[in-house]
Amino acid sequence: MYFKDFNSWWELFATGRFDTVQHWQDSDYVAVYHRGRYFRLRMYSSSRPLSPREIESQLQRILDDPSPPSPGEEKLGALTAGDRIPWAKARKEYFSLGVNKRSLDCIEKAAFFVTLDDDEQGMMGEDPAASLDRYAKSLLHGKCYDRWFDKSFSVVIYKNGKIGLNAEHSWADAPVVAHLWEYVLATDSFQLGYNEEGHCKGEVDASLPRPQRLSWDITPECQEQISQSLAVAQALADDVDFHVFSFRDFGKGMIKKCRISPDAYIQLALQLAYYRDRGMFCLTYEASMTRLFREGRTETVRSCSNESCAFIKALEGGEGVEVCRRLLRQASEKHQNLYKHAMTGAGIDRHLFCLYVVSKYLGVDSPFLKEVLSEPWHLSTSQTPVQQVELFDMVNHPEYVSCGGGFGPVADDGYGVSYTIMGENMMNFHISCKHSCSQTSSHKYGGQIRQALRDMLQLLCPDQREPSRTDQSQTKKDL
Repeated sequence: MYFKDFNSWWELFATGRFDTVQHWQDSDYVAVYHRGRYFRLRMYSSSRPLSPREIESQLQRILDDPSPPSPGEEKLGALTAGDRIPWAKARKEYFSLGVNKRSLDCIEKAAFFVTLDDDEQGMMGEDPAASLDRYAKSLLHGKCYDRWFDKSFSVVIYKNGKIGLNAEHSWADAPVVAHLWEYVLATDSFQLGYNEEGHCKGEVDASLPRPQRLSWDITPECQEQISQSLAVAQALADDVDFHVFSFRDFGKGMIKKCRISPDAYIQLALQLAYYRDRGMFCLTYEASMTRLFREGRTETVRSCSNESCAFIKALEGGEGVEVCRRLLRQASEKHQNLYKHAMTGAGIDRHLFCLYVVSKYLGVDSPFLKEVLSEPWHLSTSQTPVQQVELFDMVNHPEYVSCGGGFGPVADDGYGVSYTIMGENMMNFHISCKHSCSQTSSHKYGGQIRQALRDMLQLLCPDQREPSRTDQSQTKKDL
């Protein structure tokens, strides 16, 4: 959950109106949503896990169930997508007793949430690049009522068999979810597999009880609140401009040959692209893991530095090649040092946040903290690393590899950029911004990123052949 500013966060915290993370150690079922109905699907029978074929059979029972949703049930999930305070009030008023409480508890205590989506997604049709954008945008928010956004993650399965994840951020950072997803993709493809007819392998116990349909008694007043939450969420979702592309001119293999950090290279390319796109520099957030520490989460790498600005000004100002090359390497070294500091607890932003919380607790007004924390992150970035490369054959079977994941923009007039370095020769980018901002465009910025990546390689390694620009043809893979 993101707030416009720290004061909004503190107001909720001080009044005790905030979310909490619940841990359930013994959940043996998942919650499933299909065509406006909610089901409880047990994953064990007589203390043994269901076989893949049994899970398929149980899901088919849900797909074949002709019962309609009860009044208010179809769009109930919109309560988790709208503003938090109306949801908290509705929860207390309409879901604290009786059948509604039992059904809500069933969803919230499920291991995770599954959506059987009636839409078809993936790279398809006459414009596969545009369909990939729609695929990613669908995973981000869906119809705003067919995901349960309070769950740690929702598995989204489309009608044509494509699949993806929607993950809530407070319980874990992206690399944790990515680690899980890599394991799922590799296990499904290379270990479990399917038979010649396309069905999961394994036997089916015909005596398995049917999935349990959840019941609801949703009053007209509650339905009105659902509609209001949906309107809020739909307005936000409609405003998201999302673009995904795979850059395959070169990858980290070539960048390393130029003796530069791949992450620093990409971050400098993002800076150069932003400067060309907007004609200015901006405060930039790059997430760095702090998992060297117990329960460590993230720290901020402020990628827009004096050194990166000096390099970009020199390059765009027509300075000589040697000058630009030297400044690029200096900017790269600066970025690597900033990243190391962030990883080892020597960053500044989490310390500033703690000082802010203490100042509020003590009632001390700090003009310094107000000023330093008021500037929005116009460029919010994150690398999702591929952590289990040994599970995949990147050369012969790239279709089994996830193309990564993305997130929405943090600032109304900014960009959200997530990137994944895939093997030695490919980098995937997810770019988001808002349609309502006339100064931003995910496709335009994506084009600037492509060009910045190429221009920097030409500067560092002028003897390399001209890139083939094959990233125009998207690679066929699932998100």
